[in-house]
Amino acid sequence: MHSRPAPVVLGPAGTTADDVLTVARRGAPVELSVRALDALAAARRVVDDLAAKPDPVYGVSTGFGALAVRHISPDLRVQLQRNIVRSHAAGMGPRVEREVVRALMFLRLKTLASGHTGVRPEVAQAMAGMLNAGITPVVHEYGSLGCSGDLAPLSHCALALMGEGDAEGPDGTVRPAADLLAAHGLAPVTLREKEGLALLNGTDGMLGMLLMACADLAALLTAADVTAALTLEALLGTDRVLAPELHAVRPHPGQAASAANMLKVLDGSGLTGHHQTGHDGLPAAPRVQDAYSVRCAPQVAGAGRDTLAHARTVAERELAAAVDNPVVIDGRVESNGNFHGAPVAYVLDFLAVAAADLGSIAERRTDRLLDKNRSHGLPAFLAGDPGVDSGLMIAQYTQAALVSELKRLAVPASADSIPSSAMQEDHVSMGWSAARKLRTAIDHLTKVLAVEMYAATRAVELRAGLTPAPATQAVLRAVRDAGVAGPGDDRFLSPDLAAAEGFIRSGRLVAAVESVTGPLS
Repeated sequence: MHSRPAPVVLGPAGTTADDVLTVARRGAPVELSVRALDALAAARRVVDDLAAKPDPVYGVSTGFGALAVRHISPDLRVQLQRNIVRSHAAGMGPRVEREVVRALMFLRLKTLASGHTGVRPEVAQAMAGMLNAGITPVVHEYGSLGCSGDLAPLSHCALALMGEGDAEGPDGTVRPAADLLAAHGLAPVTLREKEGLALLNGTDGMLGMLLMACADLAALLTAADVTAALTLEALLGTDRVLAPELHAVRPHPGQAASAANMLKVLDGSGLTGHHQTGHDGLPAAPRVQDAYSVRCAPQVAGAGRDTLAHARTVAERELAAAVDNPVVIDGRVESNGNFHGAPVAYVLDFLAVAAADLGSIAERRTDRLLDKNRSHGLPAFLAGDPGVDSGLMIAQYTQAALVSELKRLAVPASADSIPSSAMQEDHVSMGWSAARKLRTAIDHLTKVLAVEMYAATRAVELRAGLTPAPATQAVLRAVRDAGVAGPGDDRFLSPDLAAAEGFIRSGRLVAAVESVTGPLS
């Protein structure tokens, strides 16, 4: 069993991607630093002073959105804050994953801790208490336009904080939030001026999903370098195109990193270099150069790496931000547009494009392995007895279907906008939608690479008389140890692609290579 991670301490200056992942995925507890509590108290004094004055202040003593023109009397302000949460908790559709909701809550707490939102310290402490108790509000798929914050998702979290709505307990059972709070000794929060709005107005959902996508895609980019190298080896290709000096003349850092990874995998291979002369027992298949899907693998995966680096830069800036409207700043409360999700939405869409292209090139490599006219001596569809069995013919169909879906998921959500709130919110980012489809794209890409790995390892083992690279041999051993069927195994007649997917998803593919090569990029 894994021990519970150490607490993540939130101060007023933001947080890190690792902290978000630790809280979201590993259930780390959260603490507010003394400086954060001091910042919260100082900002609250500003809000209380403004609330006591007769002049209307947006978010403190007015309505919201298109209703911001109405001044709200003091006796109705608690009701106003409660009502905005209730009315905005209007999401629909399937439940969002637990890790996404925990990231959403933690990132909202991060902004509260900045001291720019004006909520009381006890509100922030109550949210930390929910996270630490493992209480996860039920949040639905639809309800955010990625502008004015992820409104419906955040509202469902705030609703649970008030002791309303449903939530999932640490045992995975969904129960009324009030019952879960009581079971863990937590009291529902009664919101005061500004606090309801402050709990709803942020890019926290799309940012949390961006951070998790960056971590997942980084692992898949390395796995894609490995599967590309395995395919190059199985096709008796050349590794000369991976030479560092060739990539130095086009100095994209991602490209150089991918080429270096592939070279490490192929070091010591007895299969590379037969592209011109053939080999004893195999038909000569002279080739001046390999096909694009093999030869240009570092350029495509490398572009994905550089796109990921840009996305991480945007995410780091957003992690340092305090996204709310209005904000408490320099002793006053000011309206602003920092809640607009465009910066995050763009990179979410950009990553979906990169994922689609990475899947597309992997599928083309797989198809070459299966086509006896282009595989340089391999049996049709890598079948044990072509015609009697179909080998991996339909596995490639599955891969192709996933790639086709990846292309649809690459259509940018952020290119769209739909007006809302009586045309007050007349241009939105659709960043939440971009994040949701990126999660699906990353899941599909994992499956696509699993099919390539399955085909490439089978093809390498069919190259009798040739010795694979030591790293490849380590992969073959690990694949078989994991129960992924290979040549001569009756189970191969029904490919266990789920096992291959799990092998990649768990990180065992890259770990097998690194046991020989040392760390990959």
